[in-house]
Amino acid sequence: MLLLAEQILNGLQLGITLFLMSAGLTLVFGIMQVINLAHGSFYMIGAYLGATAFAATGSFFAGIAAALCGSALAGMLVEFLVLRRLYYREHLDQVLATFGLIMFFNELTRMIWGRQPLFMNPPSWLEGSIELLPGLIYPVYRLAVIATGLLVALLLWFLFSRTRLGMQIRAGASNRQMIGALGVNIRLLYTLVFGLGTLLAGLAGVMAGPILSVESGMGESILILTFVVIVIGGIGSIRGAVVGALLVGLVDTLGRAFLPMIFRIFLDNAYADGVAASIASMAIYILMAATLIWRPRGLFPAHG
Repeated sequence: MLLLAEQILNGLQLGITLFLMSAGLTLVFGIMQVINLAHGSFYMIGAYLGATAFAATGSFFAGIAAALCGSALAGMLVEFLVLRRLYYREHLDQVLATFGLIMFFNELTRMIWGRQPLFMNPPSWLEGSIELLPGLIYPVYRLAVIATGLLVALLLWFLFSRTRLGMQIRAGASNRQMIGALGVNIRLLYTLVFGLGTLLAGLAGVMAGPILSVESGMGESILILTFVVIVIGGIGSIRGAVVGALLVGLVDTLGRAFLPMIFRIFLDNAYADGVAASIASMAIYILMAATLIWRPRGLFPAHG
């Protein structure tokens, strides 16, 4: 039971990281109708800037501030220079342009920081572990990641449900021409939305820095999981991003932890591990397919 509880917490921590990524991406796609394959690059930018600022100052909060500001500014600059010209173009044009941005940012990080990965330690006040239950010892930093993600989810709910800006963003998603006719600067609104999305990706990157190595191209693998989360949760839905991310995090983590044990019951150990690893890597895609059969627009579609 202790192993199960520990793996559930690991799944929640992965799910929270995926939520921070998917919340920004689902906003951009659901509201601006732009397919942004470069979203993982802003996750990478946040990780690099956070690790660099933390190493230079010794302050984890300085690292977070650098990651948030840098990723948001980079995102708004990309929206102004590139994506603004693609809003009314075919999705294939958006895919090609943002794929080019992936290669650009990967090479840029190699030019600035080199090819060797950076390593970022948790701050001293988040090091160590805490005993949650008798025998269940869990790292404090991973608990902090979970708490941060829950706080961000609450703040996003407040932004979109209780503020004028959130009302304008939701209205712009429904009818951009109408809200523009009412005097709202739709271009500025889209720039702010894209900046918010990349800020959340940067936050995910800097929070993942002490858990993973910071290296060029680190955004591609998590981007695939992020798209799975959006498809499961429903495009444009923050609630769907929360539920989808937690489901994907738990299914992926529990599958990798327990499927080998299950298959060893009736298969040879070496063969069981290979079969279990293959099925575990497929589990989230099986979940996505099952969700689409049941709810073709995702669990919580934003409209309709």
